[in-house]
Amino acid sequence: MTVALDAFTVAGEPRPFSDQTLVDVRADRATVLGDEQGVAVVRDGELEVAVRLEARGRGLGTALVTQALALGGGAAAGSGSAPRLAEAPRLAWAHGDHPAARALAARFGWTAVRTLLHLRAPIPSEAPEPAVPDGWSLAAFRSGDPDDETAWLDLNAAAFAHHPEQGRMTLEDLRARETDPWFSGDDLLLLRDDQGRLAASCWLKVEDGVGEFYAVAVRPDLQGRGLGGVLMRAGWGRLVGRGLDAAALYVEGDNEPALALYRRSGFTQHATDVQYAAP
Repeated sequence: MTVALDAFTVAGEPRPFSDQTLVDVRADRATVLGDEQGVAVVRDGELEVAVRLEARGRGLGTALVTQALALGGGAAAGSGSAPRLAEAPRLAWAHGDHPAARALAARFGWTAVRTLLHLRAPIPSEAPEPAVPDGWSLAAFRSGDPDDETAWLDLNAAAFAHHPEQGRMTLEDLRARETDPWFSGDDLLLLRDDQGRLAASCWLKVEDGVGEFYAVAVRPDLQGRGLGGVLMRAGWGRLVGRGLDAAALYVEGDNEPALALYRRSGFTQHATDVQYAAP
């Protein structure tokens, strides 16, 4: 089925679908259920549900979750020439931790297992000095360049090896994001060491007046040397003077060291995403 997922975004609320979900729907790697009033997307064992504001309170969310949980009996995922069998979701995301989502999870006996905090901070008036180490270089990502793509994917996989989403990004996923309207190679900063090897990166997503620190990656053997701070300062430099309302980032709710660092940098909690697990 064809449903415009962007139509379910409500002003003042977190977006109901992750970037990876949008990529997978475009690539026909997800199962989409529902219609223009309410929609459920199942991809890689995860469920996301959205109901139009004017259609809420009519039981559509319950119906969509019920339909999603009934998958696995031969329903096909996607509409391509070689569809895969869809599986019932084991996890579900509630973007924004809306009371209706909590009630829906309770109705089906789902348990909260993970919290992702959305933080925001004001944009500084002046660009900080990134303090790149002597002999190292900082340059923009060359969109479509195989060398930069391969080097960045290797760095990302190593830096986020234990991250359930970010560390699994593929070349197809990266190139899909390169076609998104918000993407700019100038906002993906690459830090190379004095041997020309990629050491760290800072990826910014600038959209709807917000500059998000989309992913800051440091090579595992170089972690603990302050390179994350170098990239954060470089990222701030890219955001200054662009008329943005705020900076943003996402962090795991139980990552206390990162939370302490970001709070010292002026970030405060803006919204919460909750992941639920099926019983």
